[in-house]
Amino acid sequence: MHERPTYTAHLNRVVSLSDQTKHLEFEVKEAERFDFTPGQFVSMLADNQGKHMTRAYSIASSPRHNQFDLCLNRVESGFFSNMLCDLNEGQELKFHGPHGTFVLRNPLRDSLLIATGTGIAPMRGFVQWLFADESRHADREIWLIYGTRYEKHVYYRELFEQTAKQHPNFHYIVTLSRADESWQGARGYVQDQVRAILNSRPLEARTNMDAYICGLNNMVSANRKLLKEEFGWDKKSIVYERYD
Repeated sequence: MHERPTYTAHLNRVVSLSDQTKHLEFEVKEAERFDFTPGQFVSMLADNQGKHMTRAYSIASSPRHNQFDLCLNRVESGFFSNMLCDLNEGQELKFHGPHGTFVLRNPLRDSLLIATGTGIAPMRGFVQWLFADESRHADREIWLIYGTRYEKHVYYRELFEQTAKQHPNFHYIVTLSRADESWQGARGYVQDQVRAILNSRPLEARTNMDAYICGLNNMVSANRKLLKEEFGWDKKSIVYERYD
């Protein structure tokens, strides 16, 4: 089996998105361009007491020069997530990729982007890419339905609110499962919002679309079940990625 080429990721910038969540911006030292399809992932490499470790992380950006972004949570006893969250700007590590098939369908149809937690990472890549060029999203209705417990865990909100302001065909819905009284937005789980969106569409338009789902297994399963059983979707129209 041939060795996968590995590259060096140089950390340019770190942003804390919440007490447990980091946004990391890397550049690839060996390349002038790092090409990938939005939604793909990279496999980061590290040594832990002589043991080679690999972890896959969805890229949280669309292609720009030789750069890519990651969005991740610190996991209590997780070696890899803590190592990444503790990196300082200027540090480097090895990776290979891009990998994966969690990518937008071509041709693009009306689409539901459904995410919870750091499952927002590939959705940020999709939205950046789609709305960078009018021809990529023309005449298509795109919904981003994002679910989390508390308002402080709504990541990349500004980007999505800005995009929704500029493009009437982009609908950004945040739903909180443990919102306090001051929260004006949607409440409950993402699948409740998905159901409401589909029910608001004309009957023939309810299945003529695709869904892209990213998050923990229970959420992914609940939405796949809803789309297939309640709305009669073909499973080919449901693209998903789980990270547990």
